[in-house]
Amino acid sequence: MDNIQILWVDDEIDLLKPHIMFLEDKGYSVDKINNGAEALEMVDEKRYDLIFLDENMPGMDGLETLKRLKSKNNSIPVIMITKSEEEAIMEDAIGSQISDYLIKPVNPKQILLSIKKNLDTRRLVSEKTTSNYQQEFRQIAMDMSMVNDFEGWEDLYKRLIFWELELDQLEDEGLNEILLTQKKEANSQFFKFISKNYEDWLHNGEDAPVMSHTLFKKWVNPSIKANDKTCLIVIDNLRYDQWKVIKPIIEQYYVTDEEKSFYSILPTATQYARNAIFSGLMPLEIKKRFGDKWVDDNDEEGKNNYEEDFLLDQMKRLGHGDMKVGYKKITNHNAGKKLVDNISNMLVNPFNVVVYNFVDMLSHAKTDMKVIKELADNDKAYRSLTKSWFQNSPLLDMIKILADKKVKLIITTDHGTINVDDPTKLVGDKSVNTNLRYKVGRGMSYQFKDVYEVKNPEDIYLPKPNINSTFVFAKESLFFAYPNNFNHYVKYYSNTYQHGGLSLEEMIVPFVTLTPR
Repeated sequence: MDNIQILWVDDEIDLLKPHIMFLEDKGYSVDKINNGAEALEMVDEKRYDLIFLDENMPGMDGLETLKRLKSKNNSIPVIMITKSEEEAIMEDAIGSQISDYLIKPVNPKQILLSIKKNLDTRRLVSEKTTSNYQQEFRQIAMDMSMVNDFEGWEDLYKRLIFWELELDQLEDEGLNEILLTQKKEANSQFFKFISKNYEDWLHNGEDAPVMSHTLFKKWVNPSIKANDKTCLIVIDNLRYDQWKVIKPIIEQYYVTDEEKSFYSILPTATQYARNAIFSGLMPLEIKKRFGDKWVDDNDEEGKNNYEEDFLLDQMKRLGHGDMKVGYKKITNHNAGKKLVDNISNMLVNPFNVVVYNFVDMLSHAKTDMKVIKELADNDKAYRSLTKSWFQNSPLLDMIKILADKKVKLIITTDHGTINVDDPTKLVGDKSVNTNLRYKVGRGMSYQFKDVYEVKNPEDIYLPKPNINSTFVFAKESLFFAYPNNFNHYVKYYSNTYQHGGLSLEEMIVPFVTLTPR
């Protein structure tokens, strides 16, 4: 504590000697000045952690001194001490960014409490958070060994995300490393759980979680009413932790009614998961029902060109064939601005769907653009980048208008993404698809311990491009690399965000319903 420097500015500083001695006995170093002009000189000469400032001084008064102090160093906490409780004076002081104010006469305990509140809060919060996580770490480790159902995995993943966001505030590399290790272990166990249960879920729906192909019928459909305007926003590639960082921004305009999660189907890739959401069908069923509207991995045609057709077909099957439905897909900033400008045209429909692709574009850009890769080289930075994008996006502008128009909101995604760090070797011919987290093809060889293998894709309702096609999904944070170009793959793709595989981050994703404030 002896390195904490305090400056006390008061024209009656000599009368405050008992208070100053009290602080010095507590280990604080206190410099004493009786006027504002000298205080400004002291701040130029020395670094202070906190300033006590009398509001009513002759000559340069406290408010004027405060303004000049803030112009020199806006980060120093200033505690105003005043005899007056006049509202105008307090508004001036608070408007000038004081950290606290005290009414004379003050006692030493008030002074000490104000110091602790302004200087020690971060340390005390850090210590409490650290202590709480250390306790929770042991509990999570115990629970992880016993999780045996999908609800348990959802709960465990959300607890890990909670602590990840809490530890973001502390900048404690040691604790972050511990949490990262725990997340890796969780993904290792989750991989075994999904490998064991995934196929059964698809064949025994009663015991399955809500998944991509059942999401619309089970959770969206109950919110669709002809006399109650609703907008479903699907933000492509939005992880649960990314939702958590944009949630407080949205809650300025909306109240969260319900926040839950569902499981993306495999592959956790847009052409599979999002088509399943809009059709209410698994990919194999889409291909059988719609024929040429299903596009296989290596076909040149766009993979998500028929979402609106799939959506309208599902609406008809759910008994909404006569309802006017709007559908918009936003793939760039200008398209988002255009939608905002013409939003009144959209709102003639009782139900609208907006697909917002930007988060997906951001994750792919991180692979291909060095600048983006450097801006988001870990999950904390990726969350920060997502938040920054959202705060300045047409999507937020649209949400503000929807709130003003009293439109109910549903926000969800199709799948998440994971920061990949380790390669696993795979050999295949030119017919094998290019995705780094899942592969489909004939005659592939790979490390069996690193993948969830499906020899017959139809067992998990996936189409077979060829009669002998096999699907493999990379586990945890692995990515596929070809041996003949191994070093290139490792250098180029390590520490990038990918999707399509089997991990908590990719499979357990948010679904949120909101009501305008």
